[in-house]
Amino acid sequence: MPQSVDRALTLLGSLGDGPVTLEQAATSIGVHKSTALRLLRRLEEHGFVHRQSDRRYRLGGRLLSLAHRALEETDVRQIAAPYLSALNRRSGLTVQLAVLQDGEVLYLDELAGRRSGPGSAARPSRIGRRAPASGTAIGRVLLAGLPEDGLPEDELPADLAGVRRQGWAAEPAEHREAVACVAAPVAGSAGRPIAACAVSAPTDRVAPVELFRMLPELLCTAEAISLAYGGSPTPRWCENRCGATPAERASRT
Repeated sequence: MPQSVDRALTLLGSLGDGPVTLEQAATSIGVHKSTALRLLRRLEEHGFVHRQSDRRYRLGGRLLSLAHRALEETDVRQIAAPYLSALNRRSGLTVQLAVLQDGEVLYLDELAGRRSGPGSAARPSRIGRRAPASGTAIGRVLLAGLPEDGLPEDELPADLAGVRRQGWAAEPAEHREAVACVAAPVAGSAGRPIAACAVSAPTDRVAPVELFRMLPELLCTAEAISLAYGGSPTPRWCENRCGATPAERASRT
């Protein structure tokens, strides 16, 4: 049974590259064509494989339906939590997660930094709050990931092309506040940003150069969240670099 399951999963993975013949399917799992045919017929019965008129096999509608449902039910906030926690602990800076909603930034999560100082301790959490997308680094990262026709031209920040090229954005003063921020995108299955994470700090407490030193860790964290959201394992190099591990759970602010 474990061997059959392994063969089925391997076969489904190979079909992800496009339709295959019976011979190609057998080769992909290293079995005789008769064995591959039995497996394909069983998968076809359950709707995971479809036999085309040209006798090639492709992924079935049930598998696509399950994948779509899984994506719809995925909570990026929950997935991102352990990675945000690791970045917050490592940097000592405030860490945020946000999405683009109705042309504005909606903050989903925030973990306060240790180095904010007593003067900013009373600053309320941004969780659930909105901000103009063009006035924040996290918003510009999200705008940069939209299709070319995603927004009217007059609403696009002037440096959007630069943000898109470099894969991150910085802001010396966030939304009329003396808070500097660096943000990076979290990509979905289609490669477009579904969210963005950021590190920020009061400009009178943390020098911009110190904030920029955390850019590699921020990019690493954003990639780890992207991979986790897509169902891929976090690469070992990322765990070693930024300490992100899926076992942790972030405390809420």
